[in-house]
Amino acid sequence: MFGIGHWELLIILIIVLIIFGAGKLPEIGSGIGKGIRNFKKATADADKEEPKKVEEKKNS
Repeated sequence: MFGIGHWELLIILIIVLIIFGAGKLPEIGSGIGKGIRNFKKATADADKEEPKKVEEKKNS
């Protein structure tokens, strides 16, 4: 995918664990998940609204 192997991912995970601690990891994960969910929702809403704007411009 990005050229990152198993060992590199393990090292990154250990560094994150050391920096943030085990208690903060669930909070960080849920924050990232909420952010991704909101981004997907916003892009889906933008796709739904786009044809309406085009039709309004044609009628003007």
